[in-house]
Amino acid sequence: MNKKFAAALSGGAVLVMALSGCSSDDSDDKVNDWAKTVCDQVQPQLKKISDANTSIQEQTADNSKPADVQKTDAQAFQQISDAYKAMGTAVDKAGAPPVDDGETTQKEAVKELNASSAAYADLKKQVEGLDTKDQAKFADGLKGVADELSEISKSGDQALKKLQSGEVGTAMSKQPGCQKPGATSASPDAKA
Repeated sequence: MNKKFAAALSGGAVLVMALSGCSSDDSDDKVNDWAKTVCDQVQPQLKKISDANTSIQEQTADNSKPADVQKTDAQAFQQISDAYKAMGTAVDKAGAPPVDDGETTQKEAVKELNASSAAYADLKKQVEGLDTKDQAKFADGLKGVADELSEISKSGDQALKKLQSGEVGTAMSKQPGCQKPGATSASPDAKA
């Protein structure tokens, strides 16, 4: 059961880490400047989400005490919620990317990031409300949280994918700030 929870959590982080996933060669300075503005703000948030996911996975051992799991998960969900909110603010403050339908793309991304923030805040409340005195009830409650976590990662994906497509996605993929923490020192990009 705990492994399923950790797997669902990892899936949720994938949508954010996908910011580094596009590749193409045509983009201009304005789009690159916009991407740099957003990515410089996004990097610390990606690290917070990665750290929160790590803390949950470390605590999700079969022999972990329900109260410890509850505390760790609640703190991690709050951290992830705050990170999504900060990313939404960064995309909002950057203004519309200088591409066709940039304003719509920006608004949809901000809406999705804020919705993800609210969803993680709700998960925190759910975890805090679980009965830690009864191991079976706690496990059932965590299963419900894991199922919801899986849904959050699916629903939050669409606007971010749109933000990461075309010229904007290409520009974002070149910015170190939009790459998965630790990826900047990985092997060189063969497409560069």
